[in-house]
Amino acid sequence: MSAAGLLSARESPAPFSPATLREIARVEAEIDAIETETLARVAAPPDNQVQQIELLGKLLLFDKDLSVNRNEACAFCHMPETGFTGPISELNRTTGAYPGSVRTRFSERKPQTHTYAPLSPVLHYNEGQGDLVGGNFWDMRATGRRLGNPAAEQAEGPPTNPVEMGLADIACAVYRASQRPYRTLFESVWGAQAFAIGWPDNTEEICNQPGPPSADDPRPVRLSAADRGRAAATFDQMAQSIAGYEASHEVTAFSSKYDAVLAGKSQFTPQEQQGYDLFRGKAKCNQCHRDGGPGEDPLFTDFTASNIGTPANPQLPYYAEGEPDARGYVANKSGASFIDFGVGGFLANGHPLSQPSAVDTRWRLLVGQTRGRFQVPTLRNVDKRPSPDFVKAYGHNGYFKSLKQIVHFYNTRDVLPRCAEHDPGEGTSCWPAPETTENMNTSKVGNLALSEEEEEALVSFLQTLTDGFAPAEQK
Repeated sequence: MSAAGLLSARESPAPFSPATLREIARVEAEIDAIETETLARVAAPPDNQVQQIELLGKLLLFDKDLSVNRNEACAFCHMPETGFTGPISELNRTTGAYPGSVRTRFSERKPQTHTYAPLSPVLHYNEGQGDLVGGNFWDMRATGRRLGNPAAEQAEGPPTNPVEMGLADIACAVYRASQRPYRTLFESVWGAQAFAIGWPDNTEEICNQPGPPSADDPRPVRLSAADRGRAAATFDQMAQSIAGYEASHEVTAFSSKYDAVLAGKSQFTPQEQQGYDLFRGKAKCNQCHRDGGPGEDPLFTDFTASNIGTPANPQLPYYAEGEPDARGYVANKSGASFIDFGVGGFLANGHPLSQPSAVDTRWRLLVGQTRGRFQVPTLRNVDKRPSPDFVKAYGHNGYFKSLKQIVHFYNTRDVLPRCAEHDPGEGTSCWPAPETTENMNTSKVGNLALSEEEEEALVSFLQTLTDGFAPAEQK
């Protein structure tokens, strides 16, 4: 879609194709069904507190009422059938990014997976490596330094992100949760004080208005100091519950064919074994997407950040969000000239839309070496999809549309020529310029000298990292 098309789409009441609308309706119905099934368990909850927290976290993750227009649960961008990442094939194929509760607002990045996210360490500076390690989000901005849990701090970002769930105040998330059927379970886990808050008469009205709040009134729900403290603590507990669910076996299962092979319950095919050998050797994948060592879970990430030279994704609607929307909100003040600087952007300025964690000012010295770098994602569930024809997007901005394409990019980024405008060979025989060349990885990406057969073998191995494998499925 052209920039002009994106601009007009933002003002349209229905900026989606019929195929996209059908998929959105399907996902919303699936979310409703999962929520209904999960709510049925509240009547007789588990007697174990850990399982109660997991149950609460699942209810919160699938609760559309926690968005400003009561139409978008966290799960809208993180569904089980895709490894808890984007579940709408047509969006993955086109925009790469997902709309928020205000459906004309889009993020600048594709959704990351929630699987294995709770196993990321708290963001810290590793002096030996001279680098930051850990956190959640593509730019590491959910540091975990306040709650001791990056996944919990990640869960605090979307509710008040104007282009995601869109609430104007974290108190609105707490207010909405206080009206939900799981309130009693929440109070039994976290305490009766959780919702003992004196809500102003206009809370409903305020919470029905999309954020962001005005700069001179950043907390539009007028609470007493004590009630504000209670609301903040309850918001933390909501996030910790979500992280608890994400850490559960239902989400983070270690149940792939790869795990079965490690346990001696299955065997790789010759092509998969070739791919694994390449992964650990010639293709250099294991240098960042580590498969573990003594005492380590094989998480297929080293929790650092890298700039692999991903091209800009011109289909991101975010580029067209440089003008005020119908509510006067400008999401992208850089407009068409926007460049996503990843970790360096977070360290320098915070995140323009959502910043759940504070920046340690001591890390600002690292801005120069982290500009353009994005967190190395886990490769677990990288190919999990509901059907073979379902499209998944890859890269921080969703530029890549298949595993084969991104493997080909790693292999040939520095070998193939730059694409001309509208080049039909893009992604096969040429590549566009990187979004930014700052701190670009040139030692492990770009010219791997892999054959077509070897690229296919790598893809075959990566497909063994999909959870839900049963050894009896071995052919």
